[in-house]
Amino acid sequence: MALIVHKYGGTSMGSPERIRNVAKRVAKWVRAGHQLVVVPSAMSGETNRLLGLAKELSPATSTPELLRELDMIASTGEQVSSGLLAIALQAEGVPSVSYAGWQVAIATDSSFTKARIESIDGERVRGDLAAGKVVVITGFQGVDSQGHITTLGRGGSDTSAVAVAAALHADECLIYTDVDGVYTTDPRIVPDARRLTSISFEEMLEMASLGSKVLQIRSVEFAGKYRVRLRVLSSFTPWDIDITEEAKSGTLITFEEDEKMEQAVVSGIAFNRDEAKISLMGVTDKPGIAHLILGPVAEANIDVDVIIQNVSHDGRTDFSFTVHRNDFARTMDLLKTQVVPATGATAVIGDAKICKVSIVGIGMRSHVGVASRMFSVLSQEGINIQMITTSEIKTSVVIDEKYMELAVRALHKAFDLDQPPVAA
Repeated sequence: MALIVHKYGGTSMGSPERIRNVAKRVAKWVRAGHQLVVVPSAMSGETNRLLGLAKELSPATSTPELLRELDMIASTGEQVSSGLLAIALQAEGVPSVSYAGWQVAIATDSSFTKARIESIDGERVRGDLAAGKVVVITGFQGVDSQGHITTLGRGGSDTSAVAVAAALHADECLIYTDVDGVYTTDPRIVPDARRLTSISFEEMLEMASLGSKVLQIRSVEFAGKYRVRLRVLSSFTPWDIDITEEAKSGTLITFEEDEKMEQAVVSGIAFNRDEAKISLMGVTDKPGIAHLILGPVAEANIDVDVIIQNVSHDGRTDFSFTVHRNDFARTMDLLKTQVVPATGATAVIGDAKICKVSIVGIGMRSHVGVASRMFSVLSQEGINIQMITTSEIKTSVVIDEKYMELAVRALHKAFDLDQPPVAA
């Protein structure tokens, strides 16, 4: 008997009929002798609907007091899903109980709408499992030290599921979603994209951080830190599919780079169109200038991605960085009011029509010229590179958004990602 955590996304929970199918699938695993913890998302579209109601009442939603209320509102979507799933399981003859994050409890910090999990008390859950119950726990949420409900940000149910699996020492965490695994790139852009049977944790972490929407990055971080066995698979396969076949389907995120892994220099192409570039022109080039620029940005809880500082001329330099597009206007305002006076910048230039395209692969460690090949492919397509950032297993470029799909298709073909992997 194994302890398994299932996570179901909003599309999987999108209607009473789909919830019934989820319940039947969970019941199948229980009848096969496994203990089950299930972490559901809110029904598809529900979180947006709830936050839309809040925006109608108050467009200004950035104060701590308002952010707290947004978490109170948004958390109800997962509570509804959890209660409905518990009812559906009981209708299947499977004993079950649902809990909100604060009842478990999933302890977080107090960063409303972007909270981070600090600990999980699994005692109550273990007691219910020992009593033969399926435990349904709300995804996406927790509780801070003051007893306030918090949410983990978009995609937080993935993080909740992996964190619960880590806390309970689960044998495996299965992420059921509306795709049947991790692909070499988005099949909507490249129809020949290929599903990977396995991908290394490092590659998945890079793919998630670079724009792949299959898994939320913090869930991958948790999986890596606590070595949670993680698998991504489809919730739209028939619920009565043979359990042995289902347990081997989708994409396994693995921690070992062994002989059985798919051998490729580049494993996937990731992209992110939700980016914006900001440049401070003519800032004084002196020690500490990066902190003068990015310190206030960090204090405003704005994440910075790619950073470039140009070579100094006459004691002045240009400093560019990217932020999420949702933070673009706020960052521009902050720079103009606080940073320009402190740095002596001559101008602030913003561009919200850029994107980031990345190649990812553990094979890049042992192969030279991979980045050069990427740049050559983009050059042949007439695509200008604005910024570049690299790590041991990835190279990312910032380009004009209108060239994103062309770049992804060209790179996918150039690195033969439509072809079956070569055996080791």
